[in-house]
Amino acid sequence: MTELPLPEARIEALEMRVAYQEQTIEALNQALTAQWQEIDRLTRELVRLGDRLAAAENAIPASPGDEPPPPHY
Repeated sequence: MTELPLPEARIEALEMRVAYQEQTIEALNQALTAQWQEIDRLTRELVRLGDRLAAAENAIPASPGDEPPPPHY
């Protein structure tokens, strides 16, 4: 017949598991926070680049096909 572990040993084992779980949760939280910061940075950069592209497109003169012909034609 197998002996059951003492309550103190079981409590100690559970406390160790909780401590490891807390460490893991903290590490995951830090990784998630870093990822959100990176996502925010990339989102701002994407908006900035979109604004620059729109400005560049507006600065390009229209193609000759878009302009009406001169009056002497």
